[in-house]
Amino acid sequence: MNSPISAVSSAGQLPPAAPHVVAAAVESLTSRLRKKLDAAIGQYAAVFAATSAAMPAVADGEDVRISCGEDAVVTLSPGPSGAILDEDQARCTCLLAPRCLHRAAVLSACPVADADAGVDAAPEPPGEGDPGTEDPVVRDDPPPDGTAADTTAGPTAAQVAAASGLWAAAAAVLSSGVPAAGAVPQAELLRAAHTARLAGLPKAEAAALRVVRGLRAARDRHDGHRLADLASALRELLLTAGRLAAADPDPALIGSVRRSYQQGGSLRVYGVFREPVISSTGYGGVVTHLLTEDGRWFSVADVKPGGPARARGAATATVAIGAATLNHAQLARAGLLIAGATVSPEGRLGAGAGVRATPITGMPWTAGPLAALFARPLAEAAGARLSGQAWSESEAEKVREPVGCDLVIIGAAGDHVLARELSPAGTPPEGPDPADDGSAGRPPAITRPDGPLIRLVPAGSHPDLAHVANLRQLASRPGMLVRVVGRLDPDRAATLRPLAVGAVPGAEATLRLPAEWQGRADLGYDRLQGSHLPPREVCPPWPAGSEAEADPVAGAPLWRVRRLVELAVAGGRRAVAEAARSGDSHAQGAPLRRAGFAAAAELAAALTAEADRRGRDVFGRLTDSGPDGYAWAWLAAAIHLAATDQALVQASWHADQA
Repeated sequence: MNSPISAVSSAGQLPPAAPHVVAAAVESLTSRLRKKLDAAIGQYAAVFAATSAAMPAVADGEDVRISCGEDAVVTLSPGPSGAILDEDQARCTCLLAPRCLHRAAVLSACPVADADAGVDAAPEPPGEGDPGTEDPVVRDDPPPDGTAADTTAGPTAAQVAAASGLWAAAAAVLSSGVPAAGAVPQAELLRAAHTARLAGLPKAEAAALRVVRGLRAARDRHDGHRLADLASALRELLLTAGRLAAADPDPALIGSVRRSYQQGGSLRVYGVFREPVISSTGYGGVVTHLLTEDGRWFSVADVKPGGPARARGAATATVAIGAATLNHAQLARAGLLIAGATVSPEGRLGAGAGVRATPITGMPWTAGPLAALFARPLAEAAGARLSGQAWSESEAEKVREPVGCDLVIIGAAGDHVLARELSPAGTPPEGPDPADDGSAGRPPAITRPDGPLIRLVPAGSHPDLAHVANLRQLASRPGMLVRVVGRLDPDRAATLRPLAVGAVPGAEATLRLPAEWQGRADLGYDRLQGSHLPPREVCPPWPAGSEAEADPVAGAPLWRVRRLVELAVAGGRRAVAEAARSGDSHAQGAPLRRAGFAAAAELAAALTAEADRRGRDVFGRLTDSGPDGYAWAWLAAAIHLAATDQALVQASWHADQA
């Protein structure tokens, strides 16, 4: 065996495979071969790491051939969508095919295909669909075109049965933990996800696919993997499946994968910034964000298979709307007058045949709706975006809406940059200060007295993107004033992920960007240089040691509950039970109660007690109580933790943390 299965998959050379294709391949193996499946994939990856100069995966026209030995070659023949959607699109030359280990291992190593792979999007009137899609968008509202079943009477019997299967598979994964959640448990979860798809449960299906991707990233120890993300995905899956299995009539639990484009009439939109996109499913590209005169957000996307290389190249790709001749770099600083616009529910502009787009002059960040973006206090904007349900993935779209602010840079601290929000009249005057003899420097900026200490973290960490380098440049000029468009981080106290920056109007100690950038820099693409920063002597000083960084989320004793919740995901039920036997559960309850988190202490105690609970049969022998009670106890603790964290994050934007 000499095929670099895992490494080739991470490089995007293996096509995505549909969940039911992977599940069928694993289910066809004998019990003996199933036991070898994880070892086979690990062996392939180890061989590739030792012989990285060789590349056994060879593209042959539309096919991809993977050599798994002298007498075994697996051939993948993706369809027009680029994904493996049928079982006959994966073939092996060995004698045991198609019920062979080689075929099952290769398919298990392929990225999981998106929920809507190979399925046309909802029709976009009057032309074709949006050519660039990032990931399947699952909406919680039923589609207006009647494509979904009536959910007012609750889920059907088939949907309840499918949700019960998803719950059982997810509960088993939670009980076993990441180390035991190999290819076979993942295949069971993929089979349950496909059953949910057939039953018309797209939201539950999408949640299950996120869990599988998270499990693979955790087991392969990917650089971008976070255990908290996997715990969040499991929480969403168990909550959705559990409520559906109990016949909860809430129509939001069904969801929809169809993009229903509606007529948007005539629109005048202005470019604000462009953002690179690198998806975990192998997609890459760019999204340019636009703003209308009345403050509504829209976007134009060009996201296709290709990963980081595609994201870099799409920075100057032509905008596919009507006959517009702009590229994304130009549109981010210009505007469009669109006739016959088509708009998806999430604000994506379509490119149908009836759409007409005319380029117009852009609008600076100091005028019209763009200026209004920076006039709203951050605390007010954060309150509007962090007011939803913390345990619902559907709130992600609202949180992702960009915000604007004017900041003064304080300096670097760990993995982030500290800043303060300027008051509306917070810029120091230009020119020499009559009261300044040159020894004290320039007067400091005026910040909001009730504003928090803001943490700036990179919006992306991929080395091919410029986010990290640009944030490092900003941190090198304490006292510099900068205008920022960014996105709130819902998981960290008073944290902003900047996406674009510009000069603060009327300030000398601010950015000095090239004229061709038109007063703004897209932090994912444009690279700030030292010449773009103001001289150090003109930056208003910030008193050294005047900022005491306090994080209400990290400082709260809730980290004890968070550690327990994530330990349950990483190590499974046995790890939680061992922690309970060691006495950790009793030691962690007292600090929580002293800090006022009595409910969190009770839920953590219930989780550890359920993890260690064992019944006895009629002969007095210990028996397993099953994963259901343990899964419900974990879900209760995880939901309470998410809601409490969100309350602390929301409060951090309204209180001075200095």
